Amino acid sequence: MKLIAKRQLAKCVTVAAGLGLLVAGTGTAQADPAGFRPLAGVGSDTTQGVMNALANAVTVNGQKVIGSYDAVGSPTITTKAGTACQNLARPNGSGAGRTALLNELNKGNGCLDFSRSSSLNLAASTPGLTYIPFAVDGVTYAVSAGSSVPLDLSVADLHAIYSCDPGYVGTAPNYSIRPLLPQAGSGTRSFWEATVGITEADVAAGRYPCISDTKGGKKIEEHDGRVLDTASLVPFSIAQYIAQSSGTLADIRGTAQLGNVNGVPSVLLNTGAAAVRDVYNVIPTGKVGVSPWSDAFVGGSSGICQQTALIKQYGFGANANCGDTSRTTG
Repeated sequence: MKLIAKRQLAKCVTVAAGLGLLVAGTGTAQADPAGFRPLAGVGSDTTQGVMNALANAVTVNGQKVIGSYDAVGSPTITTKAGTACQNLARPNGSGAGRTALLNELNKGNGCLDFSRSSSLNLAASTPGLTYIPFAVDGVTYAVSAGSSVPLDLSVADLHAIYSCDPGYVGTAPNYSIRPLLPQAGSGTRSFWEATVGITEADVAAGRYPCISDTKGGKKIEEHDGRVLDTASLVPFSIAQYIAQSSGTLADIRGTAQLGNVNGVPSVLLNTGAAAVRDVYNVIPTGKVGVSPWSDAFVGGSSGICQQTALIKQYGFGANANCGDTSRTTG
């Protein structure tokens, strides 16, 4: 169905249904850790808030062991006391976090011990990596209040929009709908591309000229509704939206409201929805059975997997496979 017909649909999202996942009055999580901890990690913007909170809740022998560094902030981070770990470039996103982890592991300096990832990438790596799920997220699209973009779209509609079908988005240079993506390397970007049926290679090659990943000359960060205008849409983590709406995370939604995909209410983490994903912590495969990696991340009895209430407080769903170590890069 073309959007000229879709625009006749009711534009309404019921947020209250999703609020059962929230715990009010908790405040925002601490950013970069104070002091050094045995397990330093970087990467995904989507999971940095919940991982910061988990880092302050999970202990091994009474000591906090996880140091989670934000995706954005100062240009550099210092993760350990050694000279090699001073002023490392801050990785922004799942892909950049994985790359940074591999780089530091291959240097053998102990500066990074895990990375956060909101997407699964089992491409071969040296050393091998294990993607350990710990929560469930949903991804949908967001539009601004008063937008001309319907709040009910199918995956087929979204494919047409992100493929720059003139029947949906109009023609250059004045597209009537402007699809946005977060910065390259974002796990949400790669997950959303797969959901709507386009590839990063085609996006990078300029095959879809209606897509933009910048606003005002700056890269678009994940889950920031302030980039939207009345003719644009952008992928948005449902967990992030819930946590921002409750004040658990800083609210940068602007006037963003979530759209429904294939008729499924967007603020419910419905495992039958079109765009549900596991989110992960990535560790060296060789450390799966080694403390403190094993204590913090591995198995249903691990420190993180025991924090279901805290995970839900940040808008995520509990993952029945939390701590599973079967997803490896070989």
